[in-house]
Amino acid sequence: MNRMKLASMLEQFFIEDVGDGDLSANTLFPPDALGEMQIIAKTAGIFCGTDVITQGFHVMNPAIEVTCYVQDGERMEDQQVLAVARGPVRSLLSAERVILNCIQRMSAIATKTAQLTKLISGSDTRVCDTRKTAPGLRMLDKYAVRTGGGFNHRNGLYDAVMLKDNHLAYAGSITNAVAQLRSRLGHTVKIEVEIETLEQLKEAVKAEADIIMFDNRLPEQITEWLPLVPPHIITEASGMITEETIEAYGNTGIDYISVGALTHSVIAADISATLQLTGQGD
Repeated sequence: MNRMKLASMLEQFFIEDVGDGDLSANTLFPPDALGEMQIIAKTAGIFCGTDVITQGFHVMNPAIEVTCYVQDGERMEDQQVLAVARGPVRSLLSAERVILNCIQRMSAIATKTAQLTKLISGSDTRVCDTRKTAPGLRMLDKYAVRTGGGFNHRNGLYDAVMLKDNHLAYAGSITNAVAQLRSRLGHTVKIEVEIETLEQLKEAVKAEADIIMFDNRLPEQITEWLPLVPPHIITEASGMITEETIEAYGNTGIDYISVGALTHSVIAADISATLQLTGQGD
């Protein structure tokens, strides 16, 4: 994870939440009050967010000292203390919600990714994410997918091409679209084509797309069509993929399975924080 970018993100998150000051904490607690905050898991799963905890408290107040007891990718258990932060109470309380929001989401994504990856562990197929991330949180979302054992699709519209129905309708055909892109883009840019029919698949192969996505196709169709794709073209399945169906897709021989639900509809992990006063500063 890019820690410089993370620090900048967290600063913006705190500006949004704290604004001109934490009315609750700053009014009730004296400025020299010190405390210890424990971050505690209330559910089992895969933890993700060590850097968010350490950098989050540091961005809020460099005087806060943080000790983490679990690392990204490790399993967390119900009632396990994940980290302890010690320092000024006002700062601990002001940082709490933003940090919890981030690590709850990240841990949920990592846990979901690990669950799906385990379901296809008997195949060579890889689980990957999509661009269906929360705006502003893509770096964290995609890091959480990697933490859970998954892989990242493109990071944005800028680092790879994906030709969907609207692009193909304007270009007139897969052949025309791929040819135009090949003539205008650098040789390091991958071109992916989304297909739904056998005719589109044959055309994408002939046009020499780098990646072919089988969109909303049943496992039986993918199994039947895959032999038409040369080994050097990467294949991907997307759409209609759930915990109940992913194993069947993994058994098709597809290279990647992209799952938007990893990030667009994940339910936050239950993680909370408790504070204990420890005294006052000198």
